[in-house]
Amino acid sequence: MARIGAGAPYDSARPGAVWGQATDGFNRWVAGDPAGLDDLVSVMTPVLWHVVRAYRLSEQAAEDVIQTTWLALVRRRAAIVDPVAVGGWLTTTARREAWRVSNGSAGATPVEDEELAPMLPRQRSAEESVVQEDEGNRIWAAVDGLPERCRRLLRIVAFENRPDYRELASELGMPVGSIGPTRGRCLAKLRVALMQAGGV
Repeated sequence: MARIGAGAPYDSARPGAVWGQATDGFNRWVAGDPAGLDDLVSVMTPVLWHVVRAYRLSEQAAEDVIQTTWLALVRRRAAIVDPVAVGGWLTTTARREAWRVSNGSAGATPVEDEELAPMLPRQRSAEESVVQEDEGNRIWAAVDGLPERCRRLLRIVAFENRPDYRELASELGMPVGSIGPTRGRCLAKLRVALMQAGGV
């Protein structure tokens, strides 16, 4: 299996491509190609880092959560009947484990975002790379400037296709019915912050 760490940053502009690559890697892995698992790890680990960091774990604790998530996949891959669901399965598993660890870790501390600029490696020109990295950095810098509840909520919902609002409500300590409106207000604040910073 490929090394699991912060790795390459996530491409927030191409989530569909990420889920497609994850599905392809999973399909090749279950068909007997070990490289498929390596590709799945490379594609999804940056996404899992963003999901886990919403829980303000230390870097070591976050890495442990992600390692646990991958081990769970290796042990329970037969539970994933639809390969298209592998991305959602991984993010949900990581989120639950991060929540469990954060609740038992009074010493959890925030970590910086510089090493996780939001871009997933793909075939592109150096110029495209620089432009997209700059845009991604500005987006996540703006997110980091939002109130804590907005930061946590946006990091979680940004990387899950169909987040479970009941679980989110419990984890964030807010009513289920307020998640949608709160998300809307947080996105509005993000748009204002980006406009004030010169846009993306």
